[in-house]
Amino acid sequence: MPRYESANIRNVALIGHQGAGKTSLVEAMLFAADSIERLGSVREGTTTTDFELEETARQQSLSTAMCFAEWQGKKINILDTPGYADFIPDVEAALQVTDAALLMLDGVEGVQVHTEKVYRAASEVGLPVVAVVNKLDSEEADVERVTAALAESLGCRPARIHLPIMGDDGELAGVVDLVHMKARMYGDGDVTEAEIPAELANEAEAARSELVEFVAESEDELLEKYLSDEELTQEEIVEGLRSAVLQRTCVPVLCCVATASRGVEALLNFIVEALPSPVDVEGRGAQGLEDEESILCSPADDERLAAVVFKTIVDQYVGRVSLYRVYSGIFKSNQAVYNATQQTRERVGQLLSLQGKNQEAVTELAAGDMGAVGKLSVTRTGDTLCTEEGPLVFDQLSRAEGVFSRSATAASRADEEKLSEAMARLIEEDIGLSCVRDRDTGEFVVSGMGQVHLDVAVERLQRKFGVTVQLGEPKIAYRETIQFAADARYRHKKQTGGRGQFAECAIRIEPLPRGGGFEFVDGIKGAAIKGQYVPGVEKGVREAMQHGLISGYPVVDVQVTVYDGKDHPVDSSDMAFKLAAGQAFRDASAKANSVLLEPIADVDVTTPGEHVGDIISDLNGKRGRVLGTEPQGTAQVVKARVPLAEIGGYETDLRRMTQGRASYTAKFSHYEEVPQHLADRIVAQHKAEATA
Repeated sequence: MPRYESANIRNVALIGHQGAGKTSLVEAMLFAADSIERLGSVREGTTTTDFELEETARQQSLSTAMCFAEWQGKKINILDTPGYADFIPDVEAALQVTDAALLMLDGVEGVQVHTEKVYRAASEVGLPVVAVVNKLDSEEADVERVTAALAESLGCRPARIHLPIMGDDGELAGVVDLVHMKARMYGDGDVTEAEIPAELANEAEAARSELVEFVAESEDELLEKYLSDEELTQEEIVEGLRSAVLQRTCVPVLCCVATASRGVEALLNFIVEALPSPVDVEGRGAQGLEDEESILCSPADDERLAAVVFKTIVDQYVGRVSLYRVYSGIFKSNQAVYNATQQTRERVGQLLSLQGKNQEAVTELAAGDMGAVGKLSVTRTGDTLCTEEGPLVFDQLSRAEGVFSRSATAASRADEEKLSEAMARLIEEDIGLSCVRDRDTGEFVVSGMGQVHLDVAVERLQRKFGVTVQLGEPKIAYRETIQFAADARYRHKKQTGGRGQFAECAIRIEPLPRGGGFEFVDGIKGAAIKGQYVPGVEKGVREAMQHGLISGYPVVDVQVTVYDGKDHPVDSSDMAFKLAAGQAFRDASAKANSVLLEPIADVDVTTPGEHVGDIISDLNGKRGRVLGTEPQGTAQVVKARVPLAEIGGYETDLRRMTQGRASYTAKFSHYEEVPQHLADRIVAQHKAEATA
């Protein structure tokens, strides 16, 4: 494939609610452009961009896939993103490297829950958005209703580009192209131009006038001409439309039936004609590593190379495949590059253009283009690839914070040995996934965006790496502390023949403020205990604190002072003092009224305003403390502090309450005392497990 110049490239991401038809539209676009030989089907599992087994089994996209179509001398790079809410991090990553978004809408369902989320994500990164109303082969489909919902629900200004021409059978027979004022009729796989049907003439004229008004507002010269009642030329309308799209003053609305390939040719024409090329958008900012100056990477071939990896695909056979966008310079096969993020050299082999899982070798890619390369040794998602002379680094793609966590238990010893490495490789290709070994509970905890997300991760662990795990409810990392000061003295004395063991120490324990941790104070005066044995006392106290008296959880927020004791010239040792100090700490704790602490999380819930009351009520019912609300665009953010034990299944509860329109984040904040009735239950459960 020849190298396309930057001005002849279009980069688009398809976004929208699951089931709106994104993957079917991508398939139809590729087929119309002769990029594939046969039209695949989501239902049959034969589409180009849904190629993972988990996707074909569920008949839905679960990760972003890349492909391209060549149309009218232009190369259109297409990112097919997931429509399920659990995979929103993949959508957000794709939106950061593309130049425009096609927002898919179901002609019957209209603006759905995930529609709002992905539109907001595109708006946050300043992307032009084009709405594509699909499934117009249904009698219940209504373009006007969907267009009105765009304005009402998303707060945008929809601009109709197409008027649907419906056939007697309820099928989409054609569209009126309001930009060129022509009818495009569909039949038997052909597209023919025709005059606008008489019954739609008045509506078309009114819609055209509205479109011209949108266009005129995009540029002062056009607006002046429009206000002077001068007619805009066809060229001025096209250029003005490009400007309006780029400035995001309107959201163009097009029509199609993706599964019947109707409206697809008109959409491809619109992408080429009205959507920006890389040279039309502002370059991406980067940071110089040598001089720390801000650098704007412009899409020019004569600039130094700068590219960013926005997704990684891990294959158990092929290895790691890195998907990237070139922001400046020319990316060539078989060259040495510098990974500025990892600050190390990489050797690039054969560059690739992807059609889903299929690969096409390319010699070089121009600034603004997208491609892939396999088997980079250290490069990960978010890394910057550039020249070693004057290296620069782009802002990292932020990893999403998982809001749904489960413990992962390996099915066998062999699986357990492979689990950490397999999860690490899986996390490379999924920026919404994370895992940690909880040092307090010892569990392997996996976090993602929801139950489906983790279910898919488990399936991929089994299929790609042969690791079988079971998911369970993670344990809560409780703590213990004391409420009062207390003293204890303990003598450890043991004689078994030969050298014995002797140590005596007196300690005082006192509560510290919450979050104070642990303080050890050497309060020995004179030579009650030789200084060489004091570290043994501290070690004994620290070990005893790992298992509290009432529930076995670690003890925190305590100051321990050793102030007296005795040693023996022959029988004393570090070990003896460690044993004595540990028992002294336990004896003192028994007098100091130990209590149970639980982790508290800072929770931010982003929701449409009409659900604020329900969310606050629900958080109060979870022993939460609501701190207030803050506006965020058209939404509200409810801020609260909630016990971690109460939000294990909050993602499910929140979806139910808000029909999936709200989302939340949770971060550990601090520990607080557990109410006594709950503490009694937790302690009883711990004792039952210990004796089981």
